[in-house]
Amino acid sequence: MSFTLETKLAFKVLDGYFENYSYVKGNEASAADKEVFEALPEGPSPSAFPHLARWYNHIAIVKGYTIKAAVEGSVAAHAKEVVAAEEDEDDIDLFGSDDEEVDEEAEKVKAQRLAEYQAKKANKPKTIAKTTITLDVKPWDDETDMEALTKAVKEIAMDGLLWGGSQLVAIGFGIKKLQINCVVEDEKVSMDDLSDKITDLEDFVQSVDVAAMQKI
Repeated sequence: MSFTLETKLAFKVLDGYFENYSYVKGNEASAADKEVFEALPEGPSPSAFPHLARWYNHIAIVKGYTIKAAVEGSVAAHAKEVVAAEEDEDDIDLFGSDDEEVDEEAEKVKAQRLAEYQAKKANKPKTIAKTTITLDVKPWDDETDMEALTKAVKEIAMDGLLWGGSQLVAIGFGIKKLQINCVVEDEKVSMDDLSDKITDLEDFVQSVDVAAMQKI
C-alpha cells in the first residue's frame, strides 16, 4: 500500500520521532524506511527538521535512493554558507594590532553560558529505546512438558531483557504453544540473539516466531 506525506505536521511528527530513533522499525534500514522515504513529497529542510533530514540523507546513502530536489537545494545552500564562513575566516587578521581591546566581560559571559550549556547537555537523560514483543514458542509435539518449557524460556537472561506474562494456546492435535511477552532494550538485545537462545532449548522447542511487537 502506497501513501504520501504532504503536510508540515507530518514532517514535524517524523522529526520528533527520528530524534529518538534511527529507523522506522528495528535497528537497521527496512522496507518500512523505504515506504516512508518514498512517501515524502520532498526532502526535509535540515534547518527546520534536522532529525528527519539526518534520517532521510542516511537512508538515501545506505539504500541508494534518489534525494529529492528540496534536500539537494538545502544541501547546496548549506555548502554555500560553509564556503562563505571559510572566506570570512580567511579575512580575519590573526596578527592584528595589540591596540584592539578585548571585551573581557563579554568573554566571561560567553564562557559561562557555554559551560552552562555543556553541563545541561551532559545531564540530559538519554532516551532508551524499548520494544514490547510477543513470542510464539512451539514445542515438538503434544508430549512436550510445557511447564518445563516455559520455565526454561523464562530462565534465559540477557542484559536489557525483561520477561512478562505468558499463556499456553492450543494449536491443534492436542498441541499447545507458549505465548510469552517480554520487553527489550533495542540497543542491548537483538531479536536474532534472543531467538537463538530460545531455539537452543532443543529438547523442548521446535521453533519461535514473533507474534507482535510495539515500540515503547
